[in-house]
Amino acid sequence: MNQYQPRIIRKPDVINETGLSKSTLYNRIKDGLFPPPISLGARAVGFVKSECEAVINAMIAEQTPEQIKSLVITLVQQRSEHKGWKL
Repeated sequence: MNQYQPRIIRKPDVINETGLSKSTLYNRIKDGLFPPPISLGARAVGFVKSECEAVINAMIAEQTPEQIKSLVITLVQQRSEHKGWKL
């Protein structure tokens, strides 16, 4: 049985972990190079920590933008399918 528990982090934590500015973060989301946030309520969003870590690792590994876009697509698909998540 998989014991993975998804964690949600807020934008300041993502910015701190990546070193990106807010505008660069949102440009990367728009360009498909970073996973989009999820809604936490009417005026709040958060990011899935494991998705952010996967993209940071891809950046460290110097993957191409096309490879990172593919990774982001896969991560978002897994999010909607709840693969590996014990709900």
